[in-house]
Amino acid sequence: MQIFLSAFAFVIGLVFGSFLNVLISRLPLHESIVRPRSRCPHCQRPIPPLENIPVVSWIFLRARCRGCRRHIAWRYPAVELSTGLLFVLCQLSFGISRVGIFGMILCFLLLGLAATDAETLTLPNTLTYPGIVLGLIYTASMPRALISFRISDVASSFFSAIGFAMLILSIRWVYLKLRHVEGLGIGDAKLMAMIATWMGPLLTAEVFFIGVFAAALYGILILIAHRGRGMQTQLPLGSFLCGAALFVLFQGQGILKWYMQLFR
Repeated sequence: MQIFLSAFAFVIGLVFGSFLNVLISRLPLHESIVRPRSRCPHCQRPIPPLENIPVVSWIFLRARCRGCRRHIAWRYPAVELSTGLLFVLCQLSFGISRVGIFGMILCFLLLGLAATDAETLTLPNTLTYPGIVLGLIYTASMPRALISFRISDVASSFFSAIGFAMLILSIRWVYLKLRHVEGLGIGDAKLMAMIATWMGPLLTAEVFFIGVFAAALYGILILIAHRGRGMQTQLPLGSFLCGAALFVLFQGQGILKWYMQLFR
C-alpha cells in the first residue's frame, strides 16, 4: 500500500511539475498561463500531447525539439522530477492528509520560486502573494498542526511574517546606503514573509540562517573561482532561501531540538 501511495504521489508531482514549468517560463514575462498552449520557445511550434509527457517526452525526444531540433533545457525534466520527489517526501513524512497536501502545496511554491529566481532573478508576486494567503489559511485551519513543520499559531505566524520582511528590507536599506546599489530585492522580503506564515518564527529563523550562509558560501566560491573578478555577480538569494525552506520543512524540527538541547 505504501508503495502504491508513493507512486501515486510521484505521478501527481510530475504532473504538477509540468505545470510549474509553464509558470516558471511565463510568469516573469507576464504572459498568460492558459493561452497559447505549450510551444517551443525557439520556433514557437505547438507541442502535441504525446510530446508533453513529463520527463518521458524529454528522454524520448533526446532533449531536442522535433521541429527545429534546438536543445530543450534540462530545467524541464529537473523541475518535474524534483516536484515528484518532493511530493513523495511529503507523503512519506506527513501521509496523505491535510498536512501532507499543504506540504505539497508549499513544496510546489518554493520550488517554483527557487527555479524562477535562479533563471531570471525575479520572485513573481503571482506565487508569493497566494503563498502568504495559503500559509495563513493553513496556520489558522490547523491550530495544532504537525510540529515537524510548524511551531506557532496564526498570530505569531502573521507577526513573524512582518518581522522577517522588515529584516530583509532593513538589510536592503543599509546595503543601499553603504554601496549605493541594490543588494536585495523587495521580492526577497515577500518570500520571507511567505515562509514565515507557513513555518512560524523559530523555523523561519533556521531558514534565514541556512539560506544566507549557503548564499555567502556560494559567493565566496565564485570569488575564488574568478580570482576576485566576480564582485558584481548577482546571487539569487531567493533560490537559497527556498532551498533552505525545503530542507527545514523536513529536517528543521530535528535541528531545532538538537540546538535546544545544547542549553540544557
